[in-house]
Amino acid sequence: MSDDNSRDLYDRALSVLPGGVNSAVRAAIEPYPFFVRKGEGGHVIDADGNRYIDWVMGLGPLLLGHDLPDPVQASVQQKASEGPMYGTPTEIEVDLAEFVVRHVPSVEKIRFVNSGTEATTSAVRLARGYTGRNKIVVMQGGYHGAQESTLVEGDAENPRPSSAGIPQSFAEHTLPVPFNDEDAIREVFEEHGDDIAAVLTEPILGNYGIVYPEEGYHEFLREITDEHGSLLIFDEVITGFRVGGLGCAQSEFGVTPDLTTFGKIIGGGFPVGAIGGRAEIVENFTPSGDVFQAGTFSGHPVTMAAGLETLKFAAENDVYDHVNGLGDRLRSGLSDIVADQAPSYTVTGTDSMFKVIFTRDGPGPDSLEEQCSAGCRQDPTCPRYDYCPKNAADVKNAETERWRRVFWGGMKDEGVFLSQNQFECQFVSYGHTDDDVERTLEAYKEAL
Repeated sequence: MSDDNSRDLYDRALSVLPGGVNSAVRAAIEPYPFFVRKGEGGHVIDADGNRYIDWVMGLGPLLLGHDLPDPVQASVQQKASEGPMYGTPTEIEVDLAEFVVRHVPSVEKIRFVNSGTEATTSAVRLARGYTGRNKIVVMQGGYHGAQESTLVEGDAENPRPSSAGIPQSFAEHTLPVPFNDEDAIREVFEEHGDDIAAVLTEPILGNYGIVYPEEGYHEFLREITDEHGSLLIFDEVITGFRVGGLGCAQSEFGVTPDLTTFGKIIGGGFPVGAIGGRAEIVENFTPSGDVFQAGTFSGHPVTMAAGLETLKFAAENDVYDHVNGLGDRLRSGLSDIVADQAPSYTVTGTDSMFKVIFTRDGPGPDSLEEQCSAGCRQDPTCPRYDYCPKNAADVKNAETERWRRVFWGGMKDEGVFLSQNQFECQFVSYGHTDDDVERTLEAYKEAL
């Protein structure tokens, strides 16, 4: 494959963009990223004309793939032709809000913003304003956007900023604990319970290799937050309207959070974020309450149209059957390949999310016939249970450099575009086909 045009574009980008990119993960590809010219269905075509099966899907927003169905495209074009924006409300934002409230049981009211980061920033401020408390419990390795309250590492005893530019005093109000660790949650509530505004978690760690919750974990979070008068916030920026269909991951797990943050799919591929939840809490946003939140582009009519028509199309067609079916086939096929070629590795994911984590230890190939066949479910009866990742530290301990430096490039040479590091998950879209799955499985065999 030739990549001369991508190399030249990256050279130009280095002169005007920090690191040559506008989001850090895009520079994870070495020696430089390929530049995309356009998408078609479940594929992308780069600046040199190379075609790849695309399992990144814009890092998740493109549930329908790169080719927008006619109703979605028509609505987007209509709203764009009527004028970019107005600085006053439009009917389409009410329509999308009503759709979300109708389909997500925990959401009684919703505020639209412009990104997942803005959504989680606003949700944390809302939780603090509503409870009158300061501290937020987060999961180590969970990602909640580029914001000061959650760019924190370490543990609850020694939280510290994970980025330059964040004062240590900010980090002191954030309590990181390992995902799936009930004892750690109990300890922070025993010590700080009177000042914990909320527990903020992804239902599934989606930005750190895809880590599934152990049975009962989210029910435990619901119980302990209720007991201490804290809020439970689900960050469904990744899982929202992808896991669990229109009810989102919370419906699949049967747990009702107080607040939910959304992004990605809810905007149909355009910039978006949202905070939804119990009316008595969301009403604390200005102008009805005293928690300030505002944004010039919030509720942008083009984004609202794209999001509404995307979700309506998913509701009225076989979108979830299609993407989840392909996801099952991918994970099942990958489980067979890994058992044969790399038995220490772990296949993870659910519905239309998938990943192979290069875990270092495993039960041995003779035990894998009884493993979770379509992605790790933290099943105690599975022979892999003691070896599969339970939290972000387990994922970080995997062979991340081999994944990035050797495997990713091998898959690219086979015409398959995967997420740029071992931590980001991969996504199936309505634009993908059975042939894409078969070609991808053959590529995994070759690259592994």
